[in-house]
Amino acid sequence: ASEQAQLKASVVEEDTEEWQKDSSFTGLERVGGVDLSYIKGDDTSACASLVVLSYPALEVLHEDCRMVAVSAPYVAGFLAFREVSFLVEAVQRLQQEEPRLKPQVLLVDGNGLLHPRGFGVACHLGVLTDLPCIGVAKNLLQVDGLVRDELHREQIRSLQRGGDTFPLTGTSGRVLGMVSCGDYNSSKPLYISVGHRVCLETAVRLVKSCCRYRIPEPIRQ
Repeated sequence: ASEQAQLKASVVEEDTEEWQKDSSFTGLERVGGVDLSYIKGDDTSACASLVVLSYPALEVLHEDCRMVAVSAPYVAGFLAFREVSFLVEAVQRLQQEEPRLKPQVLLVDGNGLLHPRGFGVACHLGVLTDLPCIGVAKNLLQVDGLVRDELHREQIRSLQRGGDTFPLTGTSGRVLGMVSCGDYNSSKPLYISVGHRVCLETAVRLVKSCCRYRIPEPIRQ
């Protein structure tokens, strides 16, 4: 946890790039997606994937998928320690082999600030690679009083009528992330949170601009 706290101090929760200042993200050409997925029933064999897509066309420019042996035990809230090194390695490999394809931002299948200690895998990866990172999760992590209760489900249903995002405000009063419902299947929202070097508003806009289906293309691919 002390390592987490140390790294957490390095997280930048605001836009740092020129392209982020532009409403249509002019200057953004490459968006990465990362994910670590396990073989069913086996929590030690996983596939670490990094995909880089062109922006705004969202065509695949680079794919790196490799099987990895995950040795660190799973401890709730410390998922990043199991996974992040494999994702960092994929980014580093790309930087060595095809530096011109280096992504300008990473969409991470997981959480950023929306995390029990405010430091999910998207923050962890962002700090270690120094790239802007956005957490995109399919399930709500119950943290700071946030629960997937009837009220939460009602808010999701109401999104279909009103706007299509609402903030996740913890009992601490901090906005930890945004719930976003695409046009495709509003009963299953996405939970978007800041990872590193991006503000929440920019993160939500970018994720939406990368969605053809429910899951944004860089992660879906």
